[in-house]
Amino acid sequence: GLGLWLSVEQEVGQGVSLYIPQPAINATVEEDILLSVDYSCHGIPTIEWKYTSSWGVQKIVEWKPGTQANISQSHKDRVCTFDNGSIQLFSVGVRDSGSYIVTVTERLGSSRFGTIVLHVSEILYEDLHFVAVFLAFLVAVAALLISLMWVCNKCAYKFQRKRRHKLKESTTEEIELQDVEC
Repeated sequence: GLGLWLSVEQEVGQGVSLYIPQPAINATVEEDILLSVDYSCHGIPTIEWKYTSSWGVQKIVEWKPGTQANISQSHKDRVCTFDNGSIQLFSVGVRDSGSYIVTVTERLGSSRFGTIVLHVSEILYEDLHFVAVFLAFLVAVAALLISLMWVCNKCAYKFQRKRRHKLKESTTEEIELQDVEC
C-alpha cells in the first residue's frame, strides 16, 4: 500500500499547473481568436471559461477533456474547445473585448486560474498595409502625371516656337504632324 500512498501524496503536492502563452490579445472585428492555454495535472480536470466585462461575469463553457462541452446559450456556435484547455472564439466583435478567465480544477479539488485580456478593435490593422500600398500608388501616379505634364509642356513650347517661325502658307495638317512628332 506504500506505492499508492506515495502516488496520492504526489498528486496532492503536484496540484494543477497552468500556462498562458499570450495573456493579452489584440484582435480586429470578424477575426477568429484562439485563447490559448496549457495545463498539467493528474487525471482529467474540469475546465471552465468565464468572460468578465463592465457588464459583469458570464460563463462561456465548461467541460472535461474528451467529453462533450457544455457551452452557454450566449456563445453557442461561436466557441470551439480543445483538450489542452484552449478555446477558439469565432468572428469576434467589439462586444467581445474583456477578460477571459480559465479555471482548471483537478478531481481532488485543487485548481488554478488564469486570465487572458482580449481587445477587439474596429480599425483593421491589415488595412494599414493596404493604405500604405495605396498611398505609394498615388505618389507614383502623381509623379507620372507631373513628368507627363513637364514633357507635354516642353513639347508645346517647342511646337509654339516652331509654329511662330512657320511660313504663312503652312497648313493645319503640318501642324498636327508636328504635334505627333514630339
